[in-house]
Amino acid sequence: MLSAKSAEVVEATLPVVGAAIGDITPRFYDRLFAAHPELLRDLFNRGNQANGTQRQALAGSIAAFAGALIAHPDQRPDAMLARIAHKHVSVGIGNDQYRIVHEHLFAAIVDVLGEAVTPEVAAAWDEVYWLMANALIAVEDRLRAEAAGPDGDQADLWRPYTVLARYQETEDVTTYLVRPADGRPVPASRPGQYVSVRTELPDGARQIRQYSLSGAADGALRFTVKREAGGEVSGHLHDHLDTGDTVELAPPLGDITLAHGDGPVLLVSAGIGNTPMTAMLAHLADTGSTREVVSVHGDRDQLSHAFRADLAQLTAKLPNATAHVFYEHPLGDWPADRTGLVDLSTVGIPAGATAYLCGPLPFLRAVRGQLLAAGVPAADIHYEVFGPDLWLGA
Repeated sequence: MLSAKSAEVVEATLPVVGAAIGDITPRFYDRLFAAHPELLRDLFNRGNQANGTQRQALAGSIAAFAGALIAHPDQRPDAMLARIAHKHVSVGIGNDQYRIVHEHLFAAIVDVLGEAVTPEVAAAWDEVYWLMANALIAVEDRLRAEAAGPDGDQADLWRPYTVLARYQETEDVTTYLVRPADGRPVPASRPGQYVSVRTELPDGARQIRQYSLSGAADGALRFTVKREAGGEVSGHLHDHLDTGDTVELAPPLGDITLAHGDGPVLLVSAGIGNTPMTAMLAHLADTGSTREVVSVHGDRDQLSHAFRADLAQLTAKLPNATAHVFYEHPLGDWPADRTGLVDLSTVGIPAGATAYLCGPLPFLRAVRGQLLAAGVPAADIHYEVFGPDLWLGA
């Protein structure tokens, strides 16, 4: 993959570049959006740009990819590439934009590091960039072709959907049932995937967000939205998207999906992270699965717990399933399974289980650590995080 000469240069300069990426990425985005303001208006998540999480995610992925090339020169970090590729396709990033990013990223590197960027250093990191970019382009082309289907348009995967119904799960969580407005079939999906929703905001921006599919429906898609504090898209959808309205969706995507097989399944979530887990549990129930299934969920209290009834009903449909719920602050006379944060030491983890995790990043770190300590192999632990994946670099 990476040439021997470039590998030596990248290994020698990785500490310097890595240490400076926190300065490079803001400079890069400032240059990029100055030259292409339409990208911030209609492609990049303005909220994540404002709070810096998208910039941290970019920094982590570049540094991690370079480090992987050095540590394992004969291997390609396919898991990392798949995660990024699904996100790119879901928001409509195209192949031509890699050249735009290259131009402004390398200009930012020179701005920050100055004379340290010798022609030799520039050439080595240029090789790293295009190895990553071309690998992503190949994966993204395949994903677009699969999403478009044999008769679809790979250049524009967005389609109008009609809202058939909306359900208020909790005070700040709403589920939407939507059907293609053009009469074409619903695109295929797998339990655990998400859809991208594009909506026009009052200032004319067309912002995109991803929301997990929360279950199957005949001839329709079902996705769930939590109203986030200060979330301009989630708030807009809650306040303005009603039955009979039309909304634009991209096809279902996402690399963390329920794998086929007969082995035990462990589903662990916190808060709104139970949306993909609900879809996985519904799929297992709908297919009459006899697999051993253990669901574990943590929430603030009973009222904030979306899909609380679904968890009980779906678990009851499965012959070898159990559910365990932890509430930090359980309410009064309501029954509470366990009090406090999720503690897997109090839950029986089936031998040979494949674990799927979803929730805030601190929760994911804590639960993954518990699973590793319990002897679950790292390869059998899969996670989905909402928003930029700040864990990717690790």
